[in-house]
Amino acid sequence: MDTLFGFLYSRWRRKLRERRDESCIWGPGGTMTGASLGLRQEVVDPCSYTHRMEGSSSKICIYLVGFFTVNKEDDFDSIGLHFDARYLKNSYVAPTNWGTLYNASATSDFSSSVTVFTDPCKNFAFPPPPPGDTRQIGPRPCPVCYVPVEQAIARIPKFPSPSPVLYHLTYFSEENSLKTQPNGGSEFGGYPSLKQRNESFEIKESMTVHCGFVKGCRPGYKTAFDIDVADLELLEKFHEVIVASAIFGTAAHKLNFKFKISLSGNYDVIQQPSNIGEIAKRNVPFFMFIDEETETYMKNMSTLGSDKMVGLWRVIVVHNVPYTDSRRNGKVCLLLPKTRYSIWIDGKLQLVVDPYQVLERFLWRHNATYAISRHYRRFDVFEEAEANKAGMKYDNTSIDRQIEFYKREGLTPYTTAKLPISSDVPEGCVIIREHVPITNLLSCLWFNEVDRFTSRDQLSFSTVRDKVADKVNWGVNMFLDCERRNFVIQAYLKKVLADVEKTRDLVRGDDAEIPKLGKFSSIDSCYTADEELYSVFGLLFGMDWI
Repeated sequence: MDTLFGFLYSRWRRKLRERRDESCIWGPGGTMTGASLGLRQEVVDPCSYTHRMEGSSSKICIYLVGFFTVNKEDDFDSIGLHFDARYLKNSYVAPTNWGTLYNASATSDFSSSVTVFTDPCKNFAFPPPPPGDTRQIGPRPCPVCYVPVEQAIARIPKFPSPSPVLYHLTYFSEENSLKTQPNGGSEFGGYPSLKQRNESFEIKESMTVHCGFVKGCRPGYKTAFDIDVADLELLEKFHEVIVASAIFGTAAHKLNFKFKISLSGNYDVIQQPSNIGEIAKRNVPFFMFIDEETETYMKNMSTLGSDKMVGLWRVIVVHNVPYTDSRRNGKVCLLLPKTRYSIWIDGKLQLVVDPYQVLERFLWRHNATYAISRHYRRFDVFEEAEANKAGMKYDNTSIDRQIEFYKREGLTPYTTAKLPISSDVPEGCVIIREHVPITNLLSCLWFNEVDRFTSRDQLSFSTVRDKVADKVNWGVNMFLDCERRNFVIQAYLKKVLADVEKTRDLVRGDDAEIPKLGKFSSIDSCYTADEELYSVFGLLFGMDWI
């Protein structure tokens, strides 16, 4: 065992040296310069630990420490964004004594006659960063200015936002779809041809596009991704605002089989929202989509009763899921709810800010209809593709095929010439939308790319966004990732590492010294449960064991 880990450790050190030589220059204090767009990344230098730690198990610990990088997001001047994100978690709620700015109906559930004269957060400034010795490892949240809940509700627009060019959107429905081209999608998606795909980017006043659920005229009823009639009727009711999430429970069983590790239940544990106001509790449904496997687990754990409520979450059980890939199944959820505004959050994230405040901050304040955070470190699709290949997130051949296809269509590396577009790589774990025809079209076209190519949705987002934006005067609010981390939090990786500790007999030995989890508690990502576990184990061993 010691020989094996010695080999793996030396392999990792060799790869690290190669990466240093190819892409970066090391400076004082472990800082790495030369990253894309002038971003500086601080990496824990594993060389400084080797003289203090011996044995194969210690080398594994070194790898875990050295693998995670710190994104400071503190050198945005080169792309026109003056920002420093080296802060402790904090948010700012503007004062409430602005009675002159709003009419008296601001505290009602939904005011329709509100006049806003000024932006109470326009003078909000980030505090100075903390001293260097208090910096945490990993990406961190930064302060965000929210208006009070009552004022956020008062700012709900009276009328829907205009949908440029596109006014009427319908969807293909056909009982027997035939696959006519290789890599043409799935039966659930209807196998759209390349011609149909290209035509779907030609924005017109009235359009009919593929958007999943092709086997019926009622999505969720005998179409695959089937939902009980009572639940379907609930989803079909119009809602002003919803929060939606999903848990599909395949990751635990895959790893249980591959690694023969005893891990407790489903990895995505339902996270209860906090700091939710009473108005949101009364008026905003929180829908949690789960599959039958997760339902069985929750019933066995006595966490799901006949009312299908788990705290604020109303559980929606999905039968006959169309994909074995949980990422693709998760994208289907984005096509369902009938609502004016929605906030989608990944199943492992906990919402810690009232949904009205989130909507006001990222949509209404910017007159935006679609908001998504950009990746905390990467801005370029080509870099994202290479990172996915290095992390064994998907079949490399399929990733290369997708990127080559996009290159032939005109995809180029991200540069400052694309400003005001600030990134080509999103973090898809949080999506904030107003449901108007143009944003519904974007959701459908993005789903179609995930259905046709790889499920790595970060690779296809910019292609869909840019093709739509080229035809109409419309754009996406891509806000800072540290701002996303302010209103959703994730403790998931800490749980993964805790489960890894339980496997010390397998990879470390009983007498190995285990590092404190607090060292890693601030590290999180937007990846799904199975991807995080694949990263921890797959990258740990430096090869595809899955």
